[in-house]
Amino acid sequence: MPKQTKPQVRSGVSPPGSLNPRLQAPHRQLRPASAYVQGILRGDRVLLSQAITLIESTRPAHQQLAREIIDLCLPHSGRSIRIGITGSPGVGKSTFIEALGQHLLEQGRRLAVLAIDPTSKVSKGSILGDKTRMEKLASSEAAFIRPSPAGESLGGVARKTRESIILCEAAGYDTILIETVGVGQSETAVHSMADFFLLLLLPGAGDELQGIKRGIVEMADLIAVNKADGSRLPLARQARQEYRNALHLFPPKESGWTPVADICSATTGLGIAEIWQQAQAYWEKTEKNGYFEHNRRTQAHYWLNEAVNHQLRTAFFQNPEVRDKLKAVEKAVLEGRQSPFQGAEELVALFLKR
Repeated sequence: MPKQTKPQVRSGVSPPGSLNPRLQAPHRQLRPASAYVQGILRGDRVLLSQAITLIESTRPAHQQLAREIIDLCLPHSGRSIRIGITGSPGVGKSTFIEALGQHLLEQGRRLAVLAIDPTSKVSKGSILGDKTRMEKLASSEAAFIRPSPAGESLGGVARKTRESIILCEAAGYDTILIETVGVGQSETAVHSMADFFLLLLLPGAGDELQGIKRGIVEMADLIAVNKADGSRLPLARQARQEYRNALHLFPPKESGWTPVADICSATTGLGIAEIWQQAQAYWEKTEKNGYFEHNRRTQAHYWLNEAVNHQLRTAFFQNPEVRDKLKAVEKAVLEGRQSPFQGAEELVALFLKR
């Protein structure tokens, strides 16, 4: 039997260096809240982005630091017009925002865009690609674009968007655009943090308001038929007239504002300046009649209740006794031995220790 020899191991090619040398770098040290606030107040977009990341973080230390930053920025906020923009997927929200944003920058305004990206129910991930779709706007020093994942929030609005608005206002952005995922039943979330609500629609998408939830249309201060160019222009004009006719059927708004229907094209610029003029007219009207401040106070009350609900829900599911009992109650409910309402009552009673 031939004598076996050990295999010779030759030295291979040395591994290439990292494409991102900073990848293995230790985590960035957190700054004190005052350092973030000082950077935000002087318009530092890097520190503003880092502060918003802290707001979106679920780590307790980050949440505490974020609360301190928000409290310090609060006295410097509130001096902007907040515009919520919604519409079904494919209506051209990002392209429209870039066209409107370019117009605003030409007017000497400073713009922040808070774009909410849908979160996958399967992978829990988001693309967060709005900066790539708003290339010109993203390159401007007077504009700040922040895509955020919608997470579990209803209506496609990230739960922390309202706090991000406060930071953007403190950084000197006088116009805040909030882009939502799309038309949904809980679009009231964006309505409750915006001063002016804009609904984008497509030409030739249906007769009158078919397929569009009445509640969303009732909330809209302006309906804009987008992509009104080329062969779609006649369709857009027809749709505009149909929407104008339909808007007369809705009850008067508490703001005293009469909703408007118009056409626009983000590619040709048609109607973009007119839409901004309507937003300014709304702002002036509601400031004069006192509705603007009334609405801001109403929104603050709404978000107080939302924050309380979130804190209670978090405390409930983090309670050790509830967590120990939850699986048994879920099993009993799924097997039909207990009703969901009895199970909930039992868990809440355990949480409250009645």
